[in-house]
Amino acid sequence: MSEAKPTVVVIDDDSAIRESLGSLLRSVGLDVWLMASVPEFLQSGPPDSPSCLVLDVRLPGKSGLDLQCELAAADIGLPIIFITGHGDIRMSVQAMKNGAIEFLTKPFRDQDLLDAVQLGLARDRARRQDERALVALRERFETLTPREREVMVQVARGRLNKQIAFDIGISEITVKVHRGQVMRKMRASSLPDLARMADKLKPEAAKSEA
Repeated sequence: MSEAKPTVVVIDDDSAIRESLGSLLRSVGLDVWLMASVPEFLQSGPPDSPSCLVLDVRLPGKSGLDLQCELAAADIGLPIIFITGHGDIRMSVQAMKNGAIEFLTKPFRDQDLLDAVQLGLARDRARRQDERALVALRERFETLTPREREVMVQVARGRLNKQIAFDIGISEITVKVHRGQVMRKMRASSLPDLARMADKLKPEAAKSEA
């Protein structure tokens, strides 16, 4: 299935700047949402496609920095490029510490913005890909029986079959059978591969030990 077209959300209370940025971004084939305030964005929510925010720092009501904090608190990893008409060093340091891609002072070069946007979209594509992979991994984990999950946790820790058998009170042969089923169902190519999967599934795997 082909991926949705990338979208850039521009939030700036200056309509002339919004339209200018919209024209620039559309000229390189990007979809653009133009908004005047943070509440307008919060009402619509983020796009369902690889995306990033071009966000003015100073906005009426909630500022761009306020939105950055809200997105972080909600665990929404939307890449942000800040723009500002005021070169405030304290603000730029705060924004970058909180994960912003770039902090550009108006007037900035078109290419600087386009470069930052491409970096933001690449990061969002990677984030979405990681999220899809984790969903698929969880679905495979759900196919394991409770005993197979228990064995998976122990195998991923590097425990030997005989140690696992002793710990959970089953035969070594039974451990080998469960281990084979775990490798097959999880589609693990090797023990290090299975260990990486278990590390990504830590919350779910921890429940198997309870």
